[in-house]
Amino acid sequence: MGNLTALKVRSLLSEGRLARHADGGNLYLAVTGKGHAKWTLRYMIAGKAREMGLGAYSATGDGGSTLAEARDAAERNRRLLKSGTDPVEHQKEAALPKAVRTFSAVAEEYVSAHEAGWKNQIHRNQWRSTLSTYAYSIIGSTPIEKIDTDAVLKCLQPIWSTKTETAGRVRGRIERILSYAIARGWREGPNPALWRGHLDTMLPKPSKIATVVNHSALPWSEIASFMSVLRKLRSTSARALEFTILNASRTGEALGARWCEIDLTNATWTIPASRMKAGKEHRVPLSNASLSILNEMVLQRCGNGDGYVFPGQKPNKPLSQMAMEMQLRRMNRRDITVHGFRSAFRDWCSETTNFPTMVAEAALAHTIPNKVEAAYRRGDLFEKRRELMREWADYCETPAEGQTAG
Repeated sequence: MGNLTALKVRSLLSEGRLARHADGGNLYLAVTGKGHAKWTLRYMIAGKAREMGLGAYSATGDGGSTLAEARDAAERNRRLLKSGTDPVEHQKEAALPKAVRTFSAVAEEYVSAHEAGWKNQIHRNQWRSTLSTYAYSIIGSTPIEKIDTDAVLKCLQPIWSTKTETAGRVRGRIERILSYAIARGWREGPNPALWRGHLDTMLPKPSKIATVVNHSALPWSEIASFMSVLRKLRSTSARALEFTILNASRTGEALGARWCEIDLTNATWTIPASRMKAGKEHRVPLSNASLSILNEMVLQRCGNGDGYVFPGQKPNKPLSQMAMEMQLRRMNRRDITVHGFRSAFRDWCSETTNFPTMVAEAALAHTIPNKVEAAYRRGDLFEKRRELMREWADYCETPAEGQTAG
């Protein structure tokens, strides 16, 4: 290495004799005429000899490479060879225009890569829907590496005060997409969608501009009368709503129920962890009223194989996530929500029964916030919950005097 010197190179160029002069390490100076020369690197790859041009010689580096610069370039390419990369092919690829990765393209790639781990279709749809509505129209076509704080604020500011909860979700989703792009090497620098220490200095805290709105719930004292009206309706969505109320279930838990989860003999419904909010399998003791609904669905030829208990109109699909809400609307009950019946059940437990709080919470499949208590509670209080759900079903079937169905 280092056969050539700057002085020797100048001498060779002044002579102008056409010749190739080795510096070492397969780096050559090829003199092409008086005062003119170029650098080349020779190497073997896959049993074939190749020669790569490293540019013209220049004593100053202006319009070409000095001896030192040529040696640096040769060393970089030798490292590529050691990694199994052909320097010539690498140079060709580098010369091609880079594909532009837009925010929307990276976002769709992120969703596709992660949606298998999301619990339900609603969550998947919400990701794409919120991004399409509040981000794609503003920054969708922007290259991912160009997304900055101003771009993120353009998405958030129009809805931060009026749709605060949605805006918070949009921010979090943009943050995850940009973090994904950073991890893939598609952008550099800090994430402009970070909240703490960044956007929290530019936007008011959500808690200061929006109050938490609880799901509208029917008072527990009116549940039985409501159920007497619901029971008379002959539709799959009515049966699904009744089943949901009787078991204090979440919408996705009930609508996603399959016959393989139902044990009619032991009156048990086992919801898999993949459909539970806490990500843990949940056993539900079925009351006689719940079993009657299931038997009715069997008579409607819904109880076949691994199909859905409450099938929708499309083959092999459950009822729509909005089916039970629409049922409430048809009953002229826009003042309440499906999820609100869980609150009604919880209030009924507290107001009218002597069951311990932990039994009611277990029936609702709530996680235990106290880690110490959670570590010691190993059972699921199943038999106690069976008694509780039996009493709840009895209450739902016996309208109290003076109640109104609404």
